[in-house]
Amino acid sequence: MRSLYEIKQDILACIDEETGEPDADKLDALMIERNDKLEAVALWVKNLSAEVDMIKAEEDALAARRKAKTQKIEGLKKYLSDALGGTKFETAKCMVKFNHNKSVVVTDFTKISDDYLRYKEPEVNKKAVADAIKNGQTVDGCELVENVTISIK
Repeated sequence: MRSLYEIKQDILACIDEETGEPDADKLDALMIERNDKLEAVALWVKNLSAEVDMIKAEEDALAARRKAKTQKIEGLKKYLSDALGGTKFETAKCMVKFNHNKSVVVTDFTKISDDYLRYKEPEVNKKAVADAIKNGQTVDGCELVENVTISIK
């Protein structure tokens, strides 16, 4: 099967340069070949989309299994912690010990000096901007752009 580029060049070759008249028989044969090629590509996209959906479903199932096992781990760690009461436990096959870490707990946010605060960069509320532009307002630094997407069913 020839590439779409070659088919497009062959379509141009079906037109008489002097008269500008197309050779209908040649053109019909090429259009059928072009349509077959386009259909094959569209079907390939559909097949790949189905594979992506199956992979996503498998990822979701694995994530659910991971979450369940993580919760089981946390429950078992709590059991060990309660049973050992902070004391070290060691055998030939395992060792359980407790690490002591320090962390900051904020008790009153309003009393904290600016020296210890971080501020996030502002974000544009794109939905509000889009609504404003759709209602005829001008929003400096923004424009509403129409995107074209392909849909294959």
